Amino acid sequence: MTGKPVSLKVLMLDAASGFYRLKRYLVGDFFGPVDLGIHMSFKHNSLTIGGGLLAGSIFPGSNRMIFCGISPCWHGFYVSSMGGAALVFDNLGINQLVILGKADRPSILYLNRNHGEEIDVELVPVSPGKIWEKGRGGVYGVMEEAMSRFSGRYETDPRVLATGPASRYTDFGAIASAPVRKGKPTPVDTWAGRGGFGSKLFQEHGIVGIIYGGTYVDEDFRERNVADQWFEDKYKQRMAAKDIEATTKYRYDPAVKTGGTFGVNYATMSGNILAFNYRTLYWSDRQRRELHQRFILDHYLKQFNEETIQKKQQKTCGEPCAAVCKKMNGSFKKDYEPYQAMGPLCGIFDQRAAEKLAGHADTLGFDGIGAGGILAWLMDCLDEKLLDPDQLGVAMKPKWEFQDFDVVEDSMHNAELGMLLLDEMVRPEGKIPLEKGARKLARGLAREKGKPVMDRFVHNAFARQGWMVPNQYWTPGVLAPMAIMGKYYMHYGNSFMAPRALGKENAHRMIQELMLDNLGICRFHRAWAEDLMPDIIEKIYGLKDRFLTSISLTAGRITSRNASVFWESERNIDMVHTFLKNKKTVDKIQNPDLDHWLALFGKDKHQAAFEFWYEMHKGTHETLREFPV
Repeated sequence: MTGKPVSLKVLMLDAASGFYRLKRYLVGDFFGPVDLGIHMSFKHNSLTIGGGLLAGSIFPGSNRMIFCGISPCWHGFYVSSMGGAALVFDNLGINQLVILGKADRPSILYLNRNHGEEIDVELVPVSPGKIWEKGRGGVYGVMEEAMSRFSGRYETDPRVLATGPASRYTDFGAIASAPVRKGKPTPVDTWAGRGGFGSKLFQEHGIVGIIYGGTYVDEDFRERNVADQWFEDKYKQRMAAKDIEATTKYRYDPAVKTGGTFGVNYATMSGNILAFNYRTLYWSDRQRRELHQRFILDHYLKQFNEETIQKKQQKTCGEPCAAVCKKMNGSFKKDYEPYQAMGPLCGIFDQRAAEKLAGHADTLGFDGIGAGGILAWLMDCLDEKLLDPDQLGVAMKPKWEFQDFDVVEDSMHNAELGMLLLDEMVRPEGKIPLEKGARKLARGLAREKGKPVMDRFVHNAFARQGWMVPNQYWTPGVLAPMAIMGKYYMHYGNSFMAPRALGKENAHRMIQELMLDNLGICRFHRAWAEDLMPDIIEKIYGLKDRFLTSISLTAGRITSRNASVFWESERNIDMVHTFLKNKKTVDKIQNPDLDHWLALFGKDKHQAAFEFWYEMHKGTHETLREFPV
């Protein structure tokens, strides 16, 4: 399959001048948007957007769009991704777009390529405030505006990347998109949420949205018989059959009679439920199981199963895919993490209330997980009277009393409070200023009101001001000192591992996840892609060894700039400590390493936490080296 050298085609755009040029980078020197993105980030502080080598190919899940750059909220190099969006991007006949400089006025970027012609590039000034108030508003207003202005220029349906008010006023604005059908964006929105790249696109480059598409046809790998033979050789199954098996959780899992991340995670969570800003850490296992039964199984999950799973409201992200992982209820897409962070974590256990809050956050263009973590923290501070409502620009307090909780009415009350708090974050003179991030806000409030305010904010800290609300799993891995957190560049399983071993496992997971991101492969297909993709790179390009070496070097290069900061919140420490206690008392784990750490935490939890954190750090660093020890 190998032949003449292949190049990555990269459109370099200077938004300040509007000048652009096409550059080529030899495959082998770079393999995709991540290793090229880190090169560009530290050279130009650019934003790299694009697909992988196999975008447009026959392989399922190969059309993920990858965003790379220095994150406005994490303050280090970051990688975010969006389902399906690279399929239309591939019609431009390029692999990546690299944006440098800042437009002098907020603009929409227009990209189009008809057949063999050159790419049309245009920066069109707009008034973002007016667009965000049109139609559905926010990010959806940007999609509608871009389609209204430019869709007539395309021969086939284009796609739009959009920012919202959160990208103007905070450091964790997301980028939204949706597949277009018959000239209109569908309700199946997809997100590059983590890392604040919407804020970067708007604040650092002056771009409100990007519309792109074309009819350029390149030589994508489309030989199904060949691909089937590769899968047969490896798994004794054809490609489609193996992929259906690998994506069972995301489609429908008959073992738990539900599907998708929302359905399967909540069906199997039991006593590991996180609610009321992680207060359930301090509850007994019986109390947590009671909450899970009453509010999740009997209501929140029951609604989801009846409305979404049983009615088969499921879509794809825009590419042909057996996973159909976009679980819908009308215009609302139900993923576990945003509906957990803006659900139980905020004291919301009803779908109508969660839809209202999550829908509002989406319209404003927030990273849903980050927004939920901040809202839960602020609600906790209000409930404990650490902060006054008028200090946050609201006149309400949350209803968080578990025993007397009305699952419908109190959930809606908390959702309405959450919406008011979000509105304060996107007002020019709002009382929740987040231009420089939630960690800086927490630090300032803690100086004024006392350290307990900071102790309620569960977050990963990086460098001086970087922050990230962790993934919504009760496990030490989500609080690990990794160079990129908030994604799955770490071990998030529920098993106990000694921290040094956990650090090593985090490093191995980072390498595997980087491989998928650099190829633009959706991680929902990882059950086969992590194993087979290096061989596919060898068969198509003859570069397997260089590819694997490149991924390891990229992981090491990212890790060499790891500026993780030890946990600033008491609740971070308690999250790890209670996890360890549950392994012993609930799961009945017999392990001398577990006993050792429980004894240390029992003696001095702060000193034990410091040692636990550093052991994870050691395990990662001794693994992600050019010559591992």
